[in-house]
Amino acid sequence: MSSWVRAVAVVAAVALTAGCAPASLPVEVGPQPTSSVSQAPLQVTGVGGAPPTLDYEKPFAVVRPASQTVWPGTGDLLERDDPVLLNLYAEDGRDGTELQNTFRTAPVAYTMTEPDLGNDLYDLLEGERVGARLSLVEEEDGVPVLLVVDVLPARASGTPAEPAGRDLPQVRLDDTGAPTVRIPRADPPSGLVVHPLIRGTGSQVRPGQIVTVEFTAVRWSDGTVVDTTWSEGAPPQSAEIGIGKLVQGWDEGLVEQTVGSQVLLVVPPDQGYANTTSGLAGETMVYVVDILDTHQAVAEDGPRASGSEKTKEEEG
Repeated sequence: MSSWVRAVAVVAAVALTAGCAPASLPVEVGPQPTSSVSQAPLQVTGVGGAPPTLDYEKPFAVVRPASQTVWPGTGDLLERDDPVLLNLYAEDGRDGTELQNTFRTAPVAYTMTEPDLGNDLYDLLEGERVGARLSLVEEEDGVPVLLVVDVLPARASGTPAEPAGRDLPQVRLDDTGAPTVRIPRADPPSGLVVHPLIRGTGSQVRPGQIVTVEFTAVRWSDGTVVDTTWSEGAPPQSAEIGIGKLVQGWDEGLVEQTVGSQVLLVVPPDQGYANTTSGLAGETMVYVVDILDTHQAVAEDGPRASGSEKTKEEEG
């Protein structure tokens, strides 16, 4: 349960669980026999942040596993054991049925290792950079699986902004990007404070979009961390922004910020948990938020990949 969600119903959980190789992805296979038959072409079109369009002749016959870089990334190189954030889209090549689409919900977090990603997905990502779009075709149990992967940033990345003033919380980052927050010996501000610490170069956050973030939440009163996604095993969180599902300070403070940014929010009680049953009702809250992704939710026009749905409620 996260302290930044006011009410029920953030986004449905993705069909994958971080830390497990996705069931709909191809598994590792041994060496393939040589064949003189040519692989049928697969054309991937579309823009980043939206589901791709796959153009191919149906039914698609997988002669041998194949991968390609649709476009290269320009961000950080993916290193072993690093966190990895991915958008995944897959079709059944026999008839184009959608097998998986995280653009409906939210990106999926992994660690850059074979056990976490599975060998095929690890091999696809090895040597790539954040921002890349990649494709993989493989056959699994007789099903031709056509997969497209977008590699998203796993931490804020951009131009450092001016540090916060001396009467505001100070933020230090460790080597992984995880923040430590020091509260000043001062009374908290009476109004909402929005102070970018890193200015990203991605798209702006718009009301009604699904935003994916890493964050740490701290009480001004005693500096206690009450919630964080930076602890081991805690994936980034996703929710619709700007429509009243989050505390007002988040809805107002993050809309129009850019993907890649890190933002310091100081949220007074009347824009946080005042008039609720939360134990944080009277607290001024300090948040350090890395904006990793934002996109418009895709309409329900096809079957979901298998998986469970989760509902996140306000922490009381």
